[in-house]
Amino acid sequence: MGAASKPGWRRRIESLARPRHPEPLPVALDRRRVYILPTAFGWFFLLLLLAMLAGALNYNNNPALLLALLLAGAANTSLFAAHLQLSGLQVIAIDAEPVAAGKPLQLGVHARAQAGRSRRGLRVECLGSVAVLSLDGGAGATTLEIPTRRRGWLHPGRLRISTTRPLGLARAWAWLWPRTPLLVYPAPEAHGPPLPEGSGDNAQARLHPAGDDVHHLRAYRRGDARRAIAWKPSARHGALLVREYEQPLGADIVLDWHDLHALAWEDRIRRLARWVDEAEREGRRWRLQLPGEPALGPARGADHRHACLRALALLPEAGGGDVDSR
Repeated sequence: MGAASKPGWRRRIESLARPRHPEPLPVALDRRRVYILPTAFGWFFLLLLLAMLAGALNYNNNPALLLALLLAGAANTSLFAAHLQLSGLQVIAIDAEPVAAGKPLQLGVHARAQAGRSRRGLRVECLGSVAVLSLDGGAGATTLEIPTRRRGWLHPGRLRISTTRPLGLARAWAWLWPRTPLLVYPAPEAHGPPLPEGSGDNAQARLHPAGDDVHHLRAYRRGDARRAIAWKPSARHGALLVREYEQPLGADIVLDWHDLHALAWEDRIRRLARWVDEAEREGRRWRLQLPGEPALGPARGADHRHACLRALALLPEAGGGDVDSR
């Protein structure tokens, strides 16, 4: 049920239950943070129960009166059970791997329960995404798919954890507001020019079957091309040997912000993000130079890629800072 479709009184109650400020994790949900109200089925059950009680008293029907009282006791017990599903729950962490803007972020929510109690069917909601959290043996995790639109820090805001177990007569819920921002990389440019030529003295090379220079000989493997077989060395050693070549890749690549002065601010960021991804895929070494910051690299690998994309993601908006935009 969306916020717009909820009755006004329910929205007011939920607004009072929400935390006013972000809070550091872990967060424990005690009884003062858990709220409970009847569901639509719960209200129907209550009306039905009142009708049964009225009929039983009117006709002095003791079996019907006993049945109504037993159902009332079961309903009352279900309220306590729903409350206990959340009371004592502790959300210990949230995390997510950074993704490019426009792609969904997989937000992991990790929780545990006091005394190792198992809890099932908890509903976790955040920014329109819903997931089911079950705690087997007192600990568990779930993943929500959060939409992303802009680069930089994403603050997921308030998380709502709720349950209608065990009978669906009442909904117990609690809010928490984690003080944990999540990183969103800039969206890479869809199409553009190839990587710039390398510069500097650190020339590199990679093994490639269509390279220019022979690097070494190795044992034949199924699927190797016949033209790559070194017949004379194979005859001397009595086993098939294959030539392995190397192809020059050039020197370190320099990705300089100022070389893209013809592009708009965000277009520069998207192009540099694409070049970082391409350089990593090709196994190249690169150096990223951004305005007002020390150069990153030259290096390569997943850590260097993350450092570069993080720096691009956290650049201020166009005209939003004292960054040189030449």
